[in-house]
Amino acid sequence: MHNFEYRHGELYCEQVPVSRIAKEVGTPCYIYSYATLVRHFRAYDGAFKSVPHVIAFAMKANSNIAILRLMAKEGSGVDIVSGGELFRALKAGVPPSKIVFAGVGKNAEEIREALKADILMFNVESSAELQALNEVAASVGTKARVALRINPDIDPKTHPYISTGLKKSKFGIAADRALEEFTLASSLANIDVVGVHKHIGSQLTEVAPFVEAVKKVVKLVGALKAQGINIRYVNIGGGLGITYSDETPPLPQDLADAVSPLLKDLNITLIMEPGRVIVGNAGILVTKVLYRKDGEAKRFVIVDAAMNDLIRPSLYGAYHEIRPLSEAVLQRPKHQVDVVGPVCESGDFLAKDRSLPEVNPGDMLAVMSAGAYGFVMASNYNSRPRVPEVLIKDGEIHVIKTRETYDDLVKGEKIPAFLD
Repeated sequence: MHNFEYRHGELYCEQVPVSRIAKEVGTPCYIYSYATLVRHFRAYDGAFKSVPHVIAFAMKANSNIAILRLMAKEGSGVDIVSGGELFRALKAGVPPSKIVFAGVGKNAEEIREALKADILMFNVESSAELQALNEVAASVGTKARVALRINPDIDPKTHPYISTGLKKSKFGIAADRALEEFTLASSLANIDVVGVHKHIGSQLTEVAPFVEAVKKVVKLVGALKAQGINIRYVNIGGGLGITYSDETPPLPQDLADAVSPLLKDLNITLIMEPGRVIVGNAGILVTKVLYRKDGEAKRFVIVDAAMNDLIRPSLYGAYHEIRPLSEAVLQRPKHQVDVVGPVCESGDFLAKDRSLPEVNPGDMLAVMSAGAYGFVMASNYNSRPRVPEVLIKDGEIHVIKTRETYDDLVKGEKIPAFLD
C-alpha cells in the first residue's frame, strides 16, 4: 500500500496534488510519502514483535539523511556498506548501537572510523577481511564485534545482478567452510564473534528461499554452540520484494510467520536489513514530456528525466509503472511507445514498448515505485545536475535535497596552472 492515488482528477501524494509539488520544485523530482514510509516500517517491525529483534534499514536503498532520521525516530538502525554511509547515518542521528557494517571491500580507514563510533557489528565476508579487521582493532586498542556472512548457495529466484547467495557470488563465506572460519575468528585476539549473517538477494517474491537459508543458519548456530562459540545475533538480511508490476510478494507478516518459529529456541536477537520493502513504493519520480517523436519503427515519448536520474530500467531492465498526473489523460487513445530521456545513450529509457495513453508536450508523468535505488544511484552523466528530493507530511512540502546547480557540477575540479 502507498499514498499515491487519484483524487479530484489528478494524482495526489497524501493530501497534496503532485502537480503542485512539481510546479514548486520543478521536474524531474523525487517525491516521498512520510505516511507510507512510517506504515511500511511499522508493518515490518510489528510482524516480528514476538522475537527480540533489531531492524537495520538497508540505507543503500535510500540514503537521504531525512529518510534516515525518520527511520531512526521509528526505532530503526541501519545496514551500511561504506564509510560514507556511516557518516550519513551518524549525521542523521542513528544510534551506533544499531549500525551493522556489511560489504566485501571495507578499507582500513572505514573500519577504524566504525570502531571509533562503536557500531553494533561488522558483517565479515572473507578470511582476508577478518585478518584486516583484527589488525585495525588492535591498532585502535579495542575488539571488533563480528558476524560472519555465510553464503548458503540458495537461488533467490531474482535478477542475477541482485542475487547474492549463490556459490558464484562475491558475497559471503562458503557454507562448507563456515566452521573453519568461525574457529579462526574466535582465535583472533581483537575479534569478538557475536553473530551469523546471511543475505541471499533482493526483490524476492517467495518465502521459500528465506526459509531454506534460515534453516541452514539455525543448523550452523547449533554446531557453533556445540564447539563453545556462543552466537548472540542471527542476521537474516533483507530482500523482501515489492510490487512493481504484477508481482505478488509476501508481506512482512508472511515472512515472520515462516521464520520466527525456526528461531524462537535459539536465545538470540534477530537482525533484519529491509530496504526496498520500506521505501520502494513510498517514492515516485516525476517527469515532464518534452516531445513526441514518431520514428520509422517506433514511437518515442521524450521526457526530461533520464537514466542518470533513474538507472534501474537501463541497468536491470526493471519495470516501473508510469502514470499521468492528470487522470483525464487515461481516457486518451493508447499507443505502444518507448519513454526515453535526453541522455546521449541508446540505453537511456524509463520504459520500452509500453502501452500508454497519448501524451503531449507539457504533460507530466509519475514513474512509480521509485523510492528505492532511485536517487541514490543517480549520477551527473552528461553533466546533468541531480534532481531534488521532496518529503510530504501532513499536507506540507519539505524539500530534503535541493536541485544541484551547474556550479555543483564542477565543485572540486581545478584547471592546473600550465593550462592558463
